[in-house]
Amino acid sequence: MTVFRADSTSTPTCTLYEPGIGLALRGAKQIVSGQDALVYEPGKYLLTSVDMPVIAQVLRADAGEPCLCLNLRLDLQRIRELLPEVRMPRGATVSSRGIALSTADAGLLNPVLRLVRLLETPEDLPFLGPLAERELLYRLLTGEQGVRLAQIATAGSQGHQVARAVQWLREHYHRPLRIDDLATLVNMSTSSLHHHFRAVTALSPLQYQKQLRLQEARRLLLAERCDVATAAHRVGYESPSQFSREYSRHFGAPPLRDVGRLRLEASVA
Repeated sequence: MTVFRADSTSTPTCTLYEPGIGLALRGAKQIVSGQDALVYEPGKYLLTSVDMPVIAQVLRADAGEPCLCLNLRLDLQRIRELLPEVRMPRGATVSSRGIALSTADAGLLNPVLRLVRLLETPEDLPFLGPLAERELLYRLLTGEQGVRLAQIATAGSQGHQVARAVQWLREHYHRPLRIDDLATLVNMSTSSLHHHFRAVTALSPLQYQKQLRLQEARRLLLAERCDVATAAHRVGYESPSQFSREYSRHFGAPPLRDVGRLRLEASVA
């Protein structure tokens, strides 16, 4: 469980959302995935079923009324274990996109509130935490986004195969990518992998890998203070000049200028 807080609006920022549920408590954020722009505000929950590169922006926040969001990471293995016991909504249809926004009702909010309150009594967490988590997963699976979540968690489904491809790319982003080999790994044809991968992530596998590389390079430049050539090499680029060009297109500025801006913003905050 993590809490996000912002006391002011922000510029659009490229980031990676992991599988989880997010609840907006105050303020508002906009999440852009492909051509979809989702406004994330109180009364809504954001469900992310696979690792999704997105563009996030705080739309509404100030010092007196900050933007506050609560995020809980989902354990897909626990969802798989629960699926045989859950009766899915009949006739439910849902797009395959790996991120979606829905209305948060009392049934969903109650287990989340209990999880938050357990932070005050951590000695109760090992026993009561799993019970609240189980109810939360049940509410998600029986809610309007349940079919999407079940598709990702169900072994052998196209959603699960795409999730396996995403996991492989997360773990091996620095390696050369052969789409035919990746398709074979997840038991799909090359054309089927392209189609379903884009349907879930709004990106091709190559575009997804590039975004993972650039985001990890940005982290290396910021957190580990690598030089540009070292960061480029560590994420899989053979040419630092190509890396700098793609970095500039993705983040809007060359690596050193972008990192300098981020450090300045952090020092001011």
